[in-house]
Amino acid sequence: MFLNYLKNFFTQKIVKKSIVNVNHIPLNKTIKTVGIIFDESYFYEKEALFAELVQNGIQDSDIDFLVFKDIIKKKEIFDYPTFCHKDLSWTATFDKSEVKDFIAQKFDLLINYYDTEKSALLLVSNQSKANFKVGFSSIDKKLNHFMIDTNAENYKVFIEELFKYLKILNKI
Repeated sequence: MFLNYLKNFFTQKIVKKSIVNVNHIPLNKTIKTVGIIFDESYFYEKEALFAELVQNGIQDSDIDFLVFKDIIKKKEIFDYPTFCHKDLSWTATFDKSEVKDFIAQKFDLLINYYDTEKSALLLVSNQSKANFKVGFSSIDKKLNHFMIDTNAENYKVFIEELFKYLKILNKI
């Protein structure tokens, strides 16, 4: 327990130092591919969030998830990529191939669907190659291009606000 606390503390320090201001890339193209990172510790409605995105015009084949869980049991099986604190090394790198593949994938939109700062989630979001990053206003302001002021339980409000502003920005 104490070692987990120390590991989290040190990786949090590394992540905070590595978070740089978000690059302001000219965003002239429309959004086709969407990546979603979310914390299953607080939000269990993955399918409902997926359905809301599809309902708003995103193709289901263009949506990828990466799910964070605090604890993954040994015999637990998932149908989507999942990672936890154990997959994060002391030097703030990931050993799991699913996480590395997600980070390397170039998304048009990355939705950081978590409203509490955890070092593993912040690191994945920061290292992602996404063109446009969206998240909650309770997370570090340097991480996202666009922030929505709500909590994770209100996924319908989040999606409504997201697509309202994406239409204003001519992204969809």
